[in-house]
Formats: sequence, C-alpha cells, structure tokens
Amino acid sequence: MPPGFRGKPGWYVQLWWLVQSSLFAGSPQVLYGWRRFLLRLFGAKVGKGVIIRPSARITYPWKLSIGDFSWVGDDVVLYTLGEIEIGANAVISQRSYLCTGSHDYTRPTFDIYAKPIAIGAEAWLATDVFVAPGVRIGRGAVVGARSSVFEDIPDCMMALGTPAKAVKRRMLSNDDGDTSGR
Repeated sequence: MPPGFRGKPGWYVQLWWLVQSSLFAGSPQVLYGWRRFLLRLFGAKVGKGVIIRPSARITYPWKLSIGDFSWVGDDVVLYTLGEIEIGANAVISQRSYLCTGSHDYTRPTFDIYAKPIAIGAEAWLATDVFVAPGVRIGRGAVVGARSSVFEDIPDCMMALGTPAKAVKRRMLSNDDGDTSGR
C-alpha cells in the first residue's frame, strides 16, 4: 500500500472500524443525528438533515463529504479509498456501491489506486447501482436500478444499464407545474 494511502494511521482506521461496527451499525434507525455526529467525529463533512441508515458502510469517513438533506440508504457501501463527494438533496438508494479504489491490472503486483467519485446535487442512484473509480454523476441525474456506471453521466440525464448509458434528459417541474430541463 502506498505511504499515506489511508490518510490516517492504522490505529485510527481500526478505531473507526470498531466504532462503525458497534456504535454506528448498532444504533436504532431513527438516530440519524447520532450517525452524523460519529461521521463528523472521524472527519467526514456531513451537511444538515442528512439521513444515513445504520447498515451503510463507510471505509474512511475522513474522505467523505455529503451535502445537506441527502440520503444514504440501507446496505450502501461508500468505499472511500479516495474522496467521495455527494451533493445536497441527493439519494443513494439501498445496496448501491460507490467504489473509489481498484488495482492496476497492467502491473504484475496489481498496485492499488484510488480516484474520486462525485455525485451531483439532486441526483438519484436507484437501488443496487455500482459507481466505478473516477466517475462524476451530474446534478439532477438519475441512474436506474442495478446499473453499473463506468463513465461520467451529464447533468439531468437519465441513465441505465451495464455499462450505464444516458437514455434521455430528465424533465423537472418547478413549484408552479412548469416542466423543463436544466
């Protein structure tokens, strides 16, 4: 593993894993503020009103940023070997997996590497979506259930499949009923 790859010393990583498996995962569903507190205590940037289910797993919280009023569902894995940024009012649905790390298959030693993932504000990843290292999902984008995202998804696009492809523009309605894309 490259020096400094985790961003914190080994004992600190182990402490987080103990806290996550006990105080975080063992907390009742309604204690969203408690889980926000624990993540912030370990260096995550977590906005107000964020909903994080107790079964969500975060590898290194100090590499995580979540905007106001976003939602992280049951059994979501935020594999934060690299930075993950989730914008405000975004939804990461159950069993989704955001994977910032992989191994260099061109090297006989399979060296590990990390690339950041960015999920735009008001984006929705439906159930069981996989997002690969280095991917950006645009503001207001929607990724269909069980899709695998290996390339960036533009703002306000609906994408689906494996590999996920943009299929149409998302039409948004404002408070007066007008629908338009952004």
